[in-house]
Amino acid sequence: MAKTQNKELKAKNSKLQTPLVGIIMGSDSDLKIMQDAALMLKEFAVPFELTIVSAHRTPKRMVKYASTAVERGLKVIIAGAGGAAHLPGMIASLTTLPVIGVPIKSSNSIDGWDSVLSILQMPNGVPVATVALNAAKNAGIIAAQIIGTSDETISKKISDYKIQLEKSVMDKVKSISEEWQNNFDEK
Repeated sequence: MAKTQNKELKAKNSKLQTPLVGIIMGSDSDLKIMQDAALMLKEFAVPFELTIVSAHRTPKRMVKYASTAVERGLKVIIAGAGGAAHLPGMIASLTTLPVIGVPIKSSNSIDGWDSVLSILQMPNGVPVATVALNAAKNAGIIAAQIIGTSDETISKKISDYKIQLEKSVMDKVKSISEEWQNNFDEK
């Protein structure tokens, strides 16, 4: 990550802004993945907080975080975890807020499948929206989309972002069509 991005990421929200999204992770080693969610939320101007909450090493902190999230103004929680990856599911069991789980391939992971399945295979009644392995960026986008359902400004920023994604792909289509046959796009 470039220094300017890292500096921008660390910039705190305005004191007047209540965080709408909580980003939590089981360990500081998860930050290199989870910061992608924070960068997306910054891009869409969604106020957030970010901290470490370990389901196994700080269970009382985890319970307090989840049980006070609504009264603190959060609307969505993004929870990243590797290995046994209990954090997203435990948070979901303790709050009525939507929880987005980010499975992380950690150093003690079995190719990340343990994390994916731990988060994905929640029992009925305790859902966790689950993104792909290490896909915190997508978790940030989903959280912004949830907030955007009741905030036109954020919704517009997401719409603009998706228009830019399309433009980027179409620029690549044009670029490769200069060297490769493409009957689909011929006029």
